[in-house]
Amino acid sequence: MGSTSDLPIMEKACKFLNDMQIPFEVNALSAHRTPEAVETFAKEAKGRGIQVIIAGAGMAAALPGVIAANTTLPVIGVPIKGMLDGLDALLSIVQMPPGIPVATVGVNGAMNAAILAVQMMSLSNKEMAEKLAKYKNSLSQKIEKANIELAEIKDYEYKTN
Repeated sequence: MGSTSDLPIMEKACKFLNDMQIPFEVNALSAHRTPEAVETFAKEAKGRGIQVIIAGAGMAAALPGVIAANTTLPVIGVPIKGMLDGLDALLSIVQMPPGIPVATVGVNGAMNAAILAVQMMSLSNKEMAEKLAKYKNSLSQKIEKANIELAEIKDYEYKTN
């Protein structure tokens, strides 16, 4: 993440990866304040066993692109809501030049970034794929349970279900 002020958003990715029992790193790296550290991180990530990088950044949001420029690993950008409701960060991340792709999730979408990273890694990891399938199945169960609870609400004269 660009700074520790991004942690309240990025910890959603941390929680998901932790719940899926997937080892991960958490770092504060600034494309503008610590460019050498960002370059080193990106260039050495694959050698440390990292398979996908999730990079959250707000405002100018250069971090995901700088990382992508320095690695062959997939990079997922998380635009973080800042000055323009995150539009500034979103546009910065999605407008990458040819040859430097960054997959991008919605503003403050750290959890979706973690899910996307797991989907990528699951292509070559059967155990991870099974955990992911179980998680995805639990999403439909939550909606089914919610609909049962909603059907029990009788507070409205004109509610028909």
